[in-house]
Amino acid sequence: MKKKVIHFIFDLTRGGAETMLVRVIKELKEYEHIVVTLFPENHFNEELQCDKLICLNLTSLYQLPLAIGRFRKVVKAEKPDLVHTHLFWPTAIGRLAVPRKIPLLTTIHAFIASSVEYKNWHIRFIDKFTYRVRKSVIIVVAKGAMEEYFSFLKIKPYKAYVLYTFVDVQRFGNIAVHKEASPVFKIISVGAIRKQKNQEYLVEAFGKLKGQPFELHIYGWGDGAALEKKIQDTGANVKIMGKVNNIETIIPQYDLFTMSSIFEGFSLGVLEAMAMGMPLLLSDIKSFKEQCEETACYFSLDNVDDFVQQLKALAADKEQLQKMGAAAKERAINNFTLTHHIDQLRSIYTATLNKF
Repeated sequence: MKKKVIHFIFDLTRGGAETMLVRVIKELKEYEHIVVTLFPENHFNEELQCDKLICLNLTSLYQLPLAIGRFRKVVKAEKPDLVHTHLFWPTAIGRLAVPRKIPLLTTIHAFIASSVEYKNWHIRFIDKFTYRVRKSVIIVVAKGAMEEYFSFLKIKPYKAYVLYTFVDVQRFGNIAVHKEASPVFKIISVGAIRKQKNQEYLVEAFGKLKGQPFELHIYGWGDGAALEKKIQDTGANVKIMGKVNNIETIIPQYDLFTMSSIFEGFSLGVLEAMAMGMPLLLSDIKSFKEQCEETACYFSLDNVDDFVQQLKALAADKEQLQKMGAAAKERAINNFTLTHHIDQLRSIYTATLNKF
């Protein structure tokens, strides 16, 4: 008889944490999978191959206290062997709702010290309080993020593992980057349009490049009205392309991949670009540096001119671009594949279940 796992996540919009969860469930066929969400958004539909999908049907964050009782009822009814939570609110709720006789795992997907969420004192308080109430096993997507989680919150680890995010090599690693010759140097950025991704920085930088042969396309879902206004005000050669599902056919059409995030966990978008052999110009945050090491170039978020200068230098050096892309692809394939991730996750699940 299969062991049953409840996976608890905020919703199923197409972000890094959600994409990772959907793919993991597909691979871990030896378990029965129940997915529970707080909110009903679902961008995956038939891609999600779970045994049951349960939504707690919240309509507002103000209803979060109700979710504790609702999730407790789900756990009681489903009788899982293990509960695995993702992201802040499902984790806090899970720690308060899951009985101690059921093992509880939590995946931390970001470097929390730079997270907008954790700048709020009540978020830090809730995380510390719920961890002390119920010490869940912590899974963190980067070494630096693990160290930061415990030091920033000033809590002692109970049991913790580093488990890197993975890239689908079959989907992204077998596509050769090929771009037709063009007088315009084209750059792509992939990520939801929100404050964390900091796309306004890129618009400001491209405003300084006005009239020069550089063009930026931004792919991702979200309300882009404010960003569109900034594009118009600066005259930047930037286009918002919206959400797509076939990004692997789009990325190879560009000369360079960039992201200007203020913080990240372990970026799936960057991993996909690495697997495709794309040269990378990224903000100089800890997670990107751990992810890419010397295979990418990094710019300061405090100085838009730094981005502009590095972009121009890379555009003028085609040989360097090719070397960077090849090195990034090699690093992704050697370290961040689905096989690496699933083997380690199986070991974590087995070790956790054996202690109960």
